[in-house]
Amino acid sequence: MLLFRSEENIDAWCQDWQLPHGAELSLDLTWDLSLCWYDGRMLPEYAGRSHREIKAILDGLGLVGDFWAL
Repeated sequence: MLLFRSEENIDAWCQDWQLPHGAELSLDLTWDLSLCWYDGRMLPEYAGRSHREIKAILDGLGLVGDFWAL
């Protein structure tokens, strides 16, 4: 994960490293994703998530499209 100040900084970084512009998340959305993603991970019975459960988390946060495809 990389943090940037602006869209222009993202574009400059992508150009410098010759990489495509990937997905962008606001800090609020990143926080929301982390809360969902790590929920229950410290419980002894935690055994991971199925693809269906992961897709539900991503879809529920509006993270859809090619970048987020499993």
